[in-house]
Amino acid sequence: MRIAIAGGTGTLGRPVADALRERGHEVRVLSRHAPEYQVDLTTGAGLAAALDGCQVVVDASNGPPRDAAATLVAGSRRLLDAEREAGVQHHVCVSIVGCDRLPVKYYQVKTEQEEVVAHGPVPWTIVRATQFHELVATLFGGVARYGAVPALRGVLQPIAAAEAAHAVADVAVGEPRRGRVEVAGPEIVPIGDLAATWRRTAGRRAVLVPVPVPGRVGRALRDGWLTAARPDVRGSITFATWASS
Repeated sequence: MRIAIAGGTGTLGRPVADALRERGHEVRVLSRHAPEYQVDLTTGAGLAAALDGCQVVVDASNGPPRDAAATLVAGSRRLLDAEREAGVQHHVCVSIVGCDRLPVKYYQVKTEQEEVVAHGPVPWTIVRATQFHELVATLFGGVARYGAVPALRGVLQPIAAAEAAHAVADVAVGEPRRGRVEVAGPEIVPIGDLAATWRRTAGRRAVLVPVPVPGRVGRALRDGWLTAARPDVRGSITFATWASS
């Protein structure tokens, strides 16, 4: 099977490509800086050639937070139109657990992207994943440069990108579901505990600072709106195990 991966050089796209190659599929990595299939979802440049002969497209693309809609919403429309012209049979959109509940602009853009896919011209499956261990660690590391690690009030259920990638690969080689698949980490953990684990395993002396989050965002974190009690796929690698490896 020939499968194209938009955003195939990213945190999730790269392991998805590896997982599909290991299963014997022909993979085309699409991105603005890919060595062979350079595409730009904000303009549609390169899409026709990149999708020629592909049966499946996995969209693991991302965009700058300030203008994510240009890539994720308008870009999805361009991608789906190109897929229709190329005869693609299955579009897999990677999204975020709880994106339709959190009042944050990027999450609202992801929700819009899901709507574009669900009403688009190509049979589809949406894979919603919780936050990746890699993202959580990057966020802590970025703030720790200033001598503190925020221990936000709330909980997350992070998953290793490699485990999420295998779940996405499973969906990609299956039939379109015209529905959503939830993928989540093995445990729901207070964000303060994740921060403490990261600080210990990273060997950093940054101070843990309890940080209350007001409003609907704070409520979403406290009430676990970004977690999935009964995901369709549950990872097995905890954040502590991943951070220690």
